Amino acid sequence: MLRNEADVRRIIEEDTWMMDILRTAARLKLPDGWICAGFVRTKIWDTLHGYRDRTPIADVDVIYFDPTDQSEAIEKAYEAELYALRPDVPRSVKNEARMHEVNDIAPYTSAEDAIARFPETATAIGVKLHDDDQLQLTAPHGVEDLLHLRRRPTPAFQAGTDLYSVYVRRGIEKNWQAKWPHVKNS
Repeated sequence: MLRNEADVRRIIEEDTWMMDILRTAARLKLPDGWICAGFVRTKIWDTLHGYRDRTPIADVDVIYFDPTDQSEAIEKAYEAELYALRPDVPRSVKNEARMHEVNDIAPYTSAEDAIARFPETATAIGVKLHDDDQLQLTAPHGVEDLLHLRRRPTPAFQAGTDLYSVYVRRGIEKNWQAKWPHVKNS
């Protein structure tokens, strides 16, 4: 049974595939770098559903925050470097210092601020490894929705906001209940 952030960290630390990917990403020394979203959510929801096989993810979302170089070219260079290290793992590398422009919202102040403004609370979660191989988890909205299999919008995507339609559309497109039937929309 998973009850709290410590349990989430433990499940990730026990997964050699995830830890290898975290170690690989850490080699890039990205400023304010994290792996987030489906990388964590999928592992936890698979565990809570009792799945033995990993649910495939489209890519590993690697984010960082560097306001000094917001070029898309540097993101592609980081992606290429990760590909050279782990060609078997699809990845997406994004500098959150520029993503507010893509998303047409107010600028982020850090990678954690960007994570806090992801569409769903269960997806607004990130992990990274420190040089001492210690796993750090950030969950700006807590892990309760993640652990209770609830799909709920973050404050930025609540009903009545300009972004609520994005949250609704993602729910339809992602169709998470087909993969994890115990997930509930809140």
